Amino acid sequence: MFSGLAIVVAAIGLSAEDPSNFLNLPGLLLVVGGTVAATLVSYPLHEVLRVFRVFAIVLKNERLYAERDINELVEVSKLKLQGQITRADEKLDHIKNPFLRSGMQMVLDGASSEDLITLMQWRISRMRARERAEAQIFRTMATFAPAFGMLGTLLGLINMLSAMDADQFAAIGTNMALALITTLYGILLSNMLFKPIALKLERRTEQRVMLMNMMVEGVLLMQEQRSPAFIRETLGSFLAQSEDELRDGDRQKRAQSNRAKGRTSGRSESPRRRPRQASE
Repeated sequence: MFSGLAIVVAAIGLSAEDPSNFLNLPGLLLVVGGTVAATLVSYPLHEVLRVFRVFAIVLKNERLYAERDINELVEVSKLKLQGQITRADEKLDHIKNPFLRSGMQMVLDGASSEDLITLMQWRISRMRARERAEAQIFRTMATFAPAFGMLGTLLGLINMLSAMDADQFAAIGTNMALALITTLYGILLSNMLFKPIALKLERRTEQRVMLMNMMVEGVLLMQEQRSPAFIRETLGSFLAQSEDELRDGDRQKRAQSNRAKGRTSGRSESPRRRPRQASE
C-alpha cells in the first residue's frame, strides 16, 4: 500500500512543475468526509468503528499459529488418552486459541459428536459472516469514494462557470483544480486503499475458516480416542492440503475464465471452419 502511494507521489513529482498543486485540502475533505458520512448512514456506528480497528490487521502480517494449535491439541489428547483428565483440564487454561479451547473442553466434559459439530460449525459461520460484513464495508467505501470525487468535480465546474461570468480568471484555475483533483482522490482511495483492504480481509477469513475446520477435525479425532501421532499427522496433512487449495484458488478461477472464453470464441466461429478443426 505504501509502495503504491510512493509510486504515485514519484510520478507526480517527475511530471508536475509544482507538485504542491496536487494537494487540495477542500477536495480531500469533500471526498473523505463524504465517504465516511455515507458509510455511517449505510451501517450502524458500532460496525463502522469496529472496521476501523480491523484496519490495523491489514498493516501487519498476521500469524495464525497453526503449528502451535496442533501441538496443544496433541498434548491434551495425549493426557486424555492416558486418563489424566485433571492435568488435561489444567492444560486447557494455558491454550490461547479460544475456539480450540472450547472444543476440547466439550470433549473433556463428555459432549456428543453432534453437539460438538453443531456448536463449532455455528461459531465458524458467525465468524465468517462477521468478517465478510467487515470486508463489505470497505467495498462500500470503495464505491462511495469515486462518487464523491465526481461530486467535487461538479462543484468545481459550477464554481468555475460562475467565475467566468464575473471575469474572475484567478478563481477559474482554483475551481478547475478542485474539479479535477477530487476525481483523482476518489480513484486513489478506492483502488489503493479500500478495495485492497477488502480483498485482504476476505483472504484472511478464508485462512481462518480453514484453520478452524482443521481444529474441528482434530477435536473429533480426540473424542474418538485416536492416537496423538495419528492426530498430528492427519492435521498436518489437512493443513498442507488446505494451503495448497488456497494458493490454487485464483489459478483455477483464471483457468475457468479462459475455458469460458474458449467456448464463447468456439461458438462464434463459422460452420465452415469447424469440420476442418475436427478432422485435424
